[in-house]
Amino acid sequence: MTPLSESESYSKFLRSRFGKQEIHVFPLAGDASARKYFRVHVEEHSYVLMVWEPFEDENEYPFLNIQKHFENHGVQVPKVEAVSKTEGLVLLEDLGDLTLERKFAENLNPEHALDFYKLSLDELIKMHYVCSKDTSAPCVAFKVAFDTDKLLWEMNYARDHLLEKFFSLKFSSKESKTLDLMFHRICEKLHKEPKYIAHRDYHSRNIMIKAGKTRIIDFQDARMGPIQYDLVSLLRDSYVDLDEGVAKKLLDYYLDKRAAEGEPTINRESFDMVFELQTIQRCLKACGSFASFYNTRNDSRYLKYIPQTLSRVKKSLDHFNDLKELRDLFNEHEIYTKEVK
Repeated sequence: MTPLSESESYSKFLRSRFGKQEIHVFPLAGDASARKYFRVHVEEHSYVLMVWEPFEDENEYPFLNIQKHFENHGVQVPKVEAVSKTEGLVLLEDLGDLTLERKFAENLNPEHALDFYKLSLDELIKMHYVCSKDTSAPCVAFKVAFDTDKLLWEMNYARDHLLEKFFSLKFSSKESKTLDLMFHRICEKLHKEPKYIAHRDYHSRNIMIKAGKTRIIDFQDARMGPIQYDLVSLLRDSYVDLDEGVAKKLLDYYLDKRAAEGEPTINRESFDMVFELQTIQRCLKACGSFASFYNTRNDSRYLKYIPQTLSRVKKSLDHFNDLKELRDLFNEHEIYTKEVK
């Protein structure tokens, strides 16, 4: 551990919070975002310091706004200990280092991780239904949505960074029109689905386990969207090779809990087809992000997740006759067998 240096930009902030107590600070491993995180030890206590951009209004700052809304409705999020608007600093409860991804990897039998996935789905139920019903709350998530344009932006991000830049594919004019048509068809269908508050990045690295409970992080981009967006993020996670049989059990669990919340009965066949459609969109988006980290900052850590994630796109495309042109185009350009280093 490194003692607090008075030259650090956040030293005054920490001193104002902890006074003359001995403070040790060390950086935490970076994730895919521009935010920086530090673990702060103060005697026998520890905290996490999030360093981002300065902001003017805590009520409009997405992280703090959504944290408050989620916390008010029982979602297990980290507690906010202190804030500096002018410096863009947020001191948070320390949730430790045990992610759902790590918990899954530590269990030789994937079934042993099921209880933690169920706990994660319990939190999702709160977000989707309890948090979404309080529309009178000033939550910024209500102001943005996964509409056709946003979903399409994500797919075109994959087209740009994965297909054209990383795979160096050259599409003819006809092929480009096919991509435009197929991508728009997918996004328009998803846009027509009922919308609830969606976390947006509900995968195994954003779910922490502390004292036997799941705690949720990285929720600042929450917005209105179909429930399948978060379910695909979790159950067809790029970081975890979750067995399809296990994933089905977990979907059944979610839908049973949904019914227990008094939500209207859904058509399971229709639900499953939207889940497959969302898999195409969400997994392509994830691959676009992984490729962009490499394209923009030479970060190759995420490239290994591309083949498995694309294999899920391939399987889901097989469910849709009206997306045959997209399936054929991807097969012709052999995107599923491209070498990823």
